[in-house]
Amino acid sequence: MTRVYVCSCFGITEKQVKEHADAGACTPRQIASACKAGTDCGSCVRRIQAILGRGSCPRRELVDKGEPALSGLSGPPAAPALRGLSEVA
Repeated sequence: MTRVYVCSCFGITEKQVKEHADAGACTPRQIASACKAGTDCGSCVRRIQAILGRGSCPRRELVDKGEPALSGLSGPPAAPALRGLSEVA
């Protein structure tokens, strides 16, 4: 079995990023909250964006239907400032 590492700082694989996306993480910041990928050197953030851009986002689909996107999700809140992940205004 070949493992494709997305984040070498924390040993996060493409499969793990996809699993977090399937669980509802739709942005690199949400992936970072789930597994720390993208929070150290930040070089994997664009790769994470590319992986997330390939599939559907369950929460985005909820918003399109007019339903609340964050209902039913649990987990720790995102860190206020993560190196390598910047807010887009």
